[in-house]
Amino acid sequence: MTDKNKHIIHMDQDAFFVSVELRKNPKLLGKPVIVGGSADRGVVTSCSYEARKFGVHAAMPGRMAKQLCPQAIFVRGNMDDYSRASHEITEIIADRVPLFEKASIDEHYIDMTGMDKFFGCMKFASELRQTIIKEMGLPISFGLSVNKTVSKIGTNECKPNGELEIPFPEVRPFLNPLPVHKIPGIGDATYKKLSEMGVRKIQTLAEVPQDLMFKILGQQGLAIWQKANGIDFSPVVPYRERKSIGTQTTFESDSMDIEKMKAILSGMVTNLTYELRSQQKLTACITVTIRYSNFETVTQQARIPYTALDSFLISKAHELFKKLYSKRMLLRLIGVRLSHLVSGFEQIGLYHTSEEEYDLYQAMDKVRNHYGIESVVKACIVKGPERDEYGKVIKYNPRKKKLPGPENENGEERKRSRIRTFINADLGTANKLDG
Repeated sequence: MTDKNKHIIHMDQDAFFVSVELRKNPKLLGKPVIVGGSADRGVVTSCSYEARKFGVHAAMPGRMAKQLCPQAIFVRGNMDDYSRASHEITEIIADRVPLFEKASIDEHYIDMTGMDKFFGCMKFASELRQTIIKEMGLPISFGLSVNKTVSKIGTNECKPNGELEIPFPEVRPFLNPLPVHKIPGIGDATYKKLSEMGVRKIQTLAEVPQDLMFKILGQQGLAIWQKANGIDFSPVVPYRERKSIGTQTTFESDSMDIEKMKAILSGMVTNLTYELRSQQKLTACITVTIRYSNFETVTQQARIPYTALDSFLISKAHELFKKLYSKRMLLRLIGVRLSHLVSGFEQIGLYHTSEEEYDLYQAMDKVRNHYGIESVVKACIVKGPERDEYGKVIKYNPRKKKLPGPENENGEERKRSRIRTFINADLGTANKLDG
């Protein structure tokens, strides 16, 4: 039921952020090190294996980690260093393999199918691992098997700093005795449901009838049943550095209103970061584009640490815009693009981002998921309330009907995007640079 001739390698850095910190400061070797936040605030981003022995794990509040491991050494962390190391590792792999997928900042899938005719895939993977360790000074582990799921489980089982091959005949014997939470994609809620069914080992899960799994967990139930049986047809998706998302707008009237341009950029970035988090992606490059009224188009781009944070990317967009806008001319277009995307989640505790700020982003995303992307927007892009001749805010009266007119057909006001309305509202009136 699976392609037994496939050869898929899963390579994963061991405690990646901690390993980078240990490389910078060898005095931390052998000690319980925690990256991210602090003992009082923030969340654990990564921790050494010495700290994990005390029950510390990623996403745990720093306060709890300190209680479990009082002797732990907390390190703030530097995403610039981690992003740089990630790019360098990717370059080493790209130079030596025919097809690979960058699954996250610290893990790669490599498809070596057919290459076993020229040399052993296990030998190649082992040599590649040693090359990364030698050139980067960072530990890395890998699993080699017939598909991505089994290879990933194999990597996790041979950590830290190990390598493991699971050929096709050994897939089921390897998986059967493992607990079900070892299967990628099984979270706490799913594990709880399976435990209530008495399903705690992968072998038990593999023997549950498919129709029962579908009845209890839907399509997810069928997916994890297949993984429990060592079945995974997902391909290794070729990694392309230029994957990106972006947006731009052309104004109805050319403008020189700098503050409004910055507000528009803020709104654009906010929408893009929401899309990033929805797709569980991080970006490592931001590009801002402007077009003058004479149609001259200029761009400015910056490589950045992997992130999906609104505040950091908005600040960077404003910085690039300031560098770009060098002529005292009207603008007709502005745009922003996020590229070099990889799968992953924002690392709480880095960029001096508090747990409260990240919780706010998550809450905003939940509102957008339910009510639409523009249900929550930056205050700077919302037009202020209408006021009367005395400057008092005109309260909304739902009983007051609007008269039919060009903008109100059949008495109903035409709905428009709040951001689009903001962009085009009085944009052409400003003719001076904001000093």
